[in-house]
Amino acid sequence: MVVQEFTLKLCVALVCGLLIGLERQVNRKEAGMRTHSLVALGSAIFILMSYEVVTKFGGDVTRIIGQVVTGVGFICAGVIMHKGANIHGLTTSATIWCASAVGCIAAGGYFAEAFISTALVIFVNAVLKNADMYINARYKNKKGEEDNV
Repeated sequence: MVVQEFTLKLCVALVCGLLIGLERQVNRKEAGMRTHSLVALGSAIFILMSYEVVTKFGGDVTRIIGQVVTGVGFICAGVIMHKGANIHGLTTSATIWCASAVGCIAAGGYFAEAFISTALVIFVNAVLKNADMYINARYKNKKGEEDNV
């Protein structure tokens, strides 16, 4: 692989991770720009390394993708916290998982798809957050009524 192509793929992964992390940072979540950038970048590095090894020696590039998913899942599990009946960090955990997927897409050279995926992750976190809060507030009393029935 040419160094310029390698660098471009890593930079796209980094920018996408940074954009996803910026939304988390603005909303004061535990994992922000650095975490999401590093997850996307690290995922891309593993995919690019795997591609090079498979190209030179043969094998299956999807095996590394599977291991990236497993490894990031381990990181995501550490973000989720239980406080009594409440669970915190699920959305941040899912966002880290998505940042990893975006890094994998960028490493594959699918730049438009990486930016579309990034935009959709930001949309879910920024726009659907308001819808989520509205629905929770709107049906809060109904939940209590159902519990009494």
